[in-house]
Amino acid sequence: VQLQASGGGLVQAGGSLRLSCVVSGRAFSGFVMAWFRQAPGKEREFVATISRGGGATDHADSVKGRFTISRNNAKNTVYLQMNSLKPEDTAVYYCAADTGLRFPPPSSEYDYWGQGTLVTVSS
Repeated sequence: VQLQASGGGLVQAGGSLRLSCVVSGRAFSGFVMAWFRQAPGKEREFVATISRGGGATDHADSVKGRFTISRNNAKNTVYLQMNSLKPEDTAVYYCAADTGLRFPPPSSEYDYWGQGTLVTVSS
């Protein structure tokens, strides 16, 4: 299974970005998908997750109302729409896939990880 994240870049505070993660190697609809991030010098933290069919989502309090996770099972892709970006959103963003039955899964349970895409928000 491979996860390929893209869409990161440099943006000014208040701006928007959309991250994408394409999954290959196994039926995409079988995965719960999520985004995590890791800022310099900090531990990785959960950002958002979405159920297999896309009908349920969960977002971290720090991004609620600004970020939205979605998926397109026909395109094997999960997205993270990020609006009203803040300098504290600067981090490497990783997509992750889980084959377990629980939703939302514990952060430690994700089976597969992408390589990360860097988001830098300037003030």
